[in-house]
Amino acid sequence: MKRAVKEKFLKAIVLSQAGAKNPLTGQKGATLIEIALYAALVVIVCIAVIASLGDRLQGVFNTIVNSL
Repeated sequence: MKRAVKEKFLKAIVLSQAGAKNPLTGQKGATLIEIALYAALVVIVCIAVIASLGDRLQGVFNTIVNSL
C-alpha cells in the first residue's frame, strides 16, 4: 500500500513540474523591458524636438496672440 502511495505522489510531482515553466526563459519580461525602452526613447526624442523648436514655437504663438 505504501508503494502505491509513493508512486502516485511521485507521478503528481513529475506532472506538476512538467507543467511549470522556467521564469528565466519566458519572453514576457523581455517584451516588457523592450516596450519600456521604446517608450523612453520616444519621450527623449519628444523632449529634444520641443527643446530645439521652443523659441520658434514661442515666436509663432506670440505672433498669433498679437494678431488677435
